[in-house]
Amino acid sequence: MKEQEAIEVIKSSGDKMKFSLSKLRRSLQRSGAEDALVEQIVDQVRDELYQGISTREIYNRAFALLKKNKSVLASKYKLKKAIYELGPTGFPFEKFVAAILRYSGYTTEVGKVLQGHCVSHEVDVLARKNGLIAVIECKFHSDEGRNCNVKIPLYINSRYNDIKQHWERKSHDNGELDKGWVVTNTRFTEDALAYGKCVDLFLLSWDVPHGDGLRDRIDRLGLYPITVSTLLSQREKQFLLSRDIVLCRELLNDSFFLDHLEVKEPRKKRIMKELHQLCGC
Repeated sequence: MKEQEAIEVIKSSGDKMKFSLSKLRRSLQRSGAEDALVEQIVDQVRDELYQGISTREIYNRAFALLKKNKSVLASKYKLKKAIYELGPTGFPFEKFVAAILRYSGYTTEVGKVLQGHCVSHEVDVLARKNGLIAVIECKFHSDEGRNCNVKIPLYINSRYNDIKQHWERKSHDNGELDKGWVVTNTRFTEDALAYGKCVDLFLLSWDVPHGDGLRDRIDRLGLYPITVSTLLSQREKQFLLSRDIVLCRELLNDSFFLDHLEVKEPRKKRIMKELHQLCGC
């Protein structure tokens, strides 16, 4: 066994795991970095490993090396962390999920109140496409390492069935309820996944469904949250989120917000260039 493969790292949850060189390499490749740069960073990070190093330290080192080379690569690399930065309330995450769905052909409403058979329910996102309606609950966690356990889909399925029972008793000309969704920025436990499959809930997380999870959809559509930017300050990001600018693509269309923030022209040009590169346009 190679020396680096015997290194134990500490996850954000506090659990220990063996360091994976291939996992680090794949995460760097997803940023769009060229192979030579990927191998250079992998070699540097590997040389700095020690027993008990945290995954956060490994991430921070790889991020810094990417940023030193090209800021847009660092922005893509920090995607998962950037989604955590949408918090702490979770409402920007709901708007982020709605925005991803809009760019996938859905029409969406956020915070819609629907009557159930027993009680009324505020639905995080109501998404319509091809005459079918998805009732979506977003579970945002601001703490890394915290996953959605089976209690979440159990609760959401109960709410969805209450809404569906009332919906089906009425004649609706505006569509048919298709499915309940649970969307999270973290991961589902095995029990949560098994329950969701059993009751036909659609579960969407960082890497589920395989090949079509949140990460895949964001990368494929270029729908990065504004929090991935390495050029905007935290204060500027919070200002933009408070103005419902959740996606980098939205800031491209409404760049006058940078003028409100009194961003000087040379820096504004750098920010806009980064946004264009992230969005692939």
